[in-house]
Amino acid sequence: MGAFVIHPLVLGTKEFDKGMMTYQVDYGQPYTIPIYGWYLEGGGKRILVDTGEMRPVVSEAREAAIGGPILTFAAALARFGLTPADIDVVVHTHLHNDHCENDSLCGNALFYVHEKELAHAREPHPLDYRYNEEYIEDVAEAGQIVALSEDTEIVPGLRMVHTPAHTEGGMSVFVDTPAGTAVISGFCVIRENFYPPKSVTAREMEVIPPGTCVDSYAAYDIVRRIRDAADIVIPLHEPSFATGAPIGVK
Repeated sequence: MGAFVIHPLVLGTKEFDKGMMTYQVDYGQPYTIPIYGWYLEGGGKRILVDTGEMRPVVSEAREAAIGGPILTFAAALARFGLTPADIDVVVHTHLHNDHCENDSLCGNALFYVHEKELAHAREPHPLDYRYNEEYIEDVAEAGQIVALSEDTEIVPGLRMVHTPAHTEGGMSVFVDTPAGTAVISGFCVIRENFYPPKSVTAREMEVIPPGTCVDSYAAYDIVRRIRDAADIVIPLHEPSFATGAPIGVK
């Protein structure tokens, strides 16, 4: 226990309807989400979870909405004395474009992703426009991708678990930290998905599935299972992490 400290890197944002996060809840409410990469400090390797947007929109309004600075990929890594070439490992929650646009910059990294994400990136369903194979072409052609078909320990203290809630190949990332086991959700949600308000729990719903999901019933069970499996729950687009404060420090 205690291999990594998790550093949130805000590498973009999206402005849209809150219902894109919260299935059947809060439709019609404007909402801004951070798009994160997560730098895992410790364990002997330089590891990222996702690589974010290539050209993030940076504005005072968006930074105020999420409560923290929006950075380019290079600028975010420079805060830790790193360049993209220094990254050893990238683990992908999934391959929607906003989670992998900077992959090609990490020329020395191995990329771990579920095989179903690779299949969808190459032949996306018409309903799922968020895939763009161009963002992974360079690393695929260079042989940098490791395709996973099952739950896998990548390095000691870092485990990827198949959680097909938002996408068929989504993988949640379990990380040992000094404060306990943390999980970065493999599906696009905010804190309210895991810990809904009383207006939702009064309807006997323990959690809220992602606003876009493969199977809403299965997604509900996956969200609940992931919530209960870790000491620290990190929803993939939760704005409160945009301050950049480290996660998992005891």
